[in-house]
Amino acid sequence: MEKWIFLGALVIIVILRMRPAKGIKMISTEELKGILNDKDKVFIDVRTPSEYKTRHIRQFKNIPLGADFSGIPKDKEIVVICQSGMRSARAAKQLKRLGYKKITNVKGGMNAWMG
Repeated sequence: MEKWIFLGALVIIVILRMRPAKGIKMISTEELKGILNDKDKVFIDVRTPSEYKTRHIRQFKNIPLGADFSGIPKDKEIVVICQSGMRSARAAKQLKRLGYKKITNVKGGMNAWMG
């Protein structure tokens, strides 16, 4: 019985952590294709430099999760991507805490882009 309570609590924690933070927009890779040439957006890839080097979308600048995001302009929409969408969700929450207002996370990340 205790095992099931623990497992249930763990599932709830995982679901809550994966949920997008309030004010963070989620888009699909299909929607991303339609905005890639928008000059009013800044595209950030938060994967490691080696992941980025292996394969990336040309418009995205590599700023790994944990790096200094302060150089990113606050007056533009920030579009964030990673490999699966988990790190970019964390980066989006971090940007929100830093005062960025328009943040978009790409659902499924590069896995969905390549899939």
